[in-house]
Amino acid sequence: MSLREKLRVMVVDDMSTSRALITQSLDDIGIANYATSNNGVDALTQIRQKPVHLVISDYNMPEMNGIDLLGGLRKEPASARVGFILITGKATREIIEKGSSLGMNNFLKKPFTVPEMKACIEKVVGAL
Repeated sequence: MSLREKLRVMVVDDMSTSRALITQSLDDIGIANYATSNNGVDALTQIRQKPVHLVISDYNMPEMNGIDLLGGLRKEPASARVGFILITGKATREIIEKGSSLGMNNFLKKPFTVPEMKACIEKVVGAL
């Protein structure tokens, strides 16, 4: 079984259109084992129940932004080492530095292409 087939991904974005763009990119890459959530609180609950290898999260969301989600993942032993990619339209130095200090593995700026998404994921999990 290839890494593409084994990889379990959680996609977190409050905008259904953005979630669809991310999951379509995953489909195009050949990653089919993913779940989605529209907020960080729900994503944490889902991940506790069914662990994942990688989280791809939007930054700007209500209730819990992407950086807060990352912090929540890193605080729990079961999810402390989960790969984390932040997707944002505003990749400011402050956001990237805060994410890096919490153990963010990579980030992707919106809008993105499928090859950019694939390269971003490969930097975290290895060749697909």
